[in-house]
Amino acid sequence: MSRRSLRTLLAAGGAAAVMALLPASAVAAPHSGGNYGAYGMEGQYPTISSCSGTFRQVGGTRHADGMALKYFYSDKCGSFARIEKSRTNCAAVLERSNNGVGRADGWVSETVDPGINYAYTMIGNNLHGRVSRALLACDGHVLAATGWY
Repeated sequence: MSRRSLRTLLAAGGAAAVMALLPASAVAAPHSGGNYGAYGMEGQYPTISSCSGTFRQVGGTRHADGMALKYFYSDKCGSFARIEKSRTNCAAVLERSNNGVGRADGWVSETVDPGINYAYTMIGNNLHGRVSRALLACDGHVLAATGWY
């Protein structure tokens, strides 16, 4: 996947464009936008007891600049994005479409904490006809993306 400029992202809208405008933080924190949080399970991490162990990786691992992007799904809880071997100023992003057409209506992101090289997002509810996808974004550019599932 080719790198997209901030101008292209801003013109296209979506989570990555908003992320590019967020200040860098010493401690990772989730960010969200659109109508994220409108559906059950959103705002929870995939490690909560009712979801733990129900996720499976869907699609292949995507790679960019030595980093890895993975998409996980649970038919009980929804989905989340995970990045691994990441450098600083990168984030895992999960975009969710509430009508199944593959256009982001809500999104959540998580940046890499200092001292570690991975991050994962909170759950996105892509159950009941909704779809979602994972993105790896660094320094305001989308470096890798999965398909919509």
